[in-house]
Amino acid sequence: MNGEATTAKTLADLYAVIESRRGGDPEESYTAKMFAGGLGAITRKVGEESLEVIIAALRETPEHVVSESADLLYHLLILWVEQGIKLEDIFDELESRSGTSGIEEKNSRTPEELSDE
Repeated sequence: MNGEATTAKTLADLYAVIESRRGGDPEESYTAKMFAGGLGAITRKVGEESLEVIIAALRETPEHVVSESADLLYHLLILWVEQGIKLEDIFDELESRSGTSGIEEKNSRTPEELSDE
């Protein structure tokens, strides 16, 4: 992979493919099947993939963590499409946090935002 632009393009391309599968035939597309299962099925899968990343980090090789992380990211993208969240929304949020310490960022949150964690 050669750089930030390529990484963003890869994510954007994958996001576009996932978007195009929404409303597709669940018999022909795993992604369409995920959408057909609704938000509950999607969030369960995101949870499952999150746990697989954690388990891989504790017990497996870095290569396995990369593989499981790619699975998690794929399912996060499905969740974002389902929720109407654009990649730009995520990138903007990450950029807004750039240069801000984690402690400073947490201190800037309201009690309601902190209780949602």
